[in-house]
Amino acid sequence: MQRADGVRASIAAACAHVGRAAGEVELLAVTKTHPVMAADYAARYGLRAVGENRVQEAAEKRPHCSAPALAWELIGHLQSNKAKLAAQYFDRVQSVDSEKLLNHLDRAAAELGKILPVLLQINAGRDPAKFGAELEDAPRLVEIALAKKNLRLDGFMTIAPLSATPAENTAHAQRTFAALRQLRDDLALRFARPLRELSMGMSGDLAEAIAAGSTQVRVGTALFGARPAPV
Repeated sequence: MQRADGVRASIAAACAHVGRAAGEVELLAVTKTHPVMAADYAARYGLRAVGENRVQEAAEKRPHCSAPALAWELIGHLQSNKAKLAAQYFDRVQSVDSEKLLNHLDRAAAELGKILPVLLQINAGRDPAKFGAELEDAPRLVEIALAKKNLRLDGFMTIAPLSATPAENTAHAQRTFAALRQLRDDLALRFARPLRELSMGMSGDLAEAIAAGSTQVRVGTALFGARPAPV
């Protein structure tokens, strides 16, 4: 609980610094590679949702979670052949970056008889090492997503590039998050939809994300410690 209190305090401080209410920014607990007890902990602490990177890992863990009301969000890259499983085990998919994936998720959600919330992952930092659609492709993807009967487009997600120095990291994060915020504002006006969610910011760039308008920060290590080494 001490770790979670510390992260919440960091969020509150970052919000206060830019004149935002702390309640405007959700803390998403990233439980990837941690045992299911991490999800149970997040639920007991009062968090709404946890984030997972891999579909199969969540499919194995979620049935054993003791908090049925806890939402699970996919924040890692999704291959189209895993879309059906993702639609089954996740309450929202944040890593949608192509028309093909929108089509697969819409079809899978229809077969399950559900409306699946999604975010479009945008490579707002133009980082060749990151997944995500290009900024220029976003308008077309928004139009496609809004036309899907079994998808609900909530907004956007991005990951800032990593650099060699803290100063460079800060500058890249500021540019990346500002670009996504501007994109969201432009497209919300163009399509007359709120597109409210801006999932951006992690432990190292939380303050920059909140200053740019993030509505959800994704935090793992600061909550649960270092992830177990892969077997």
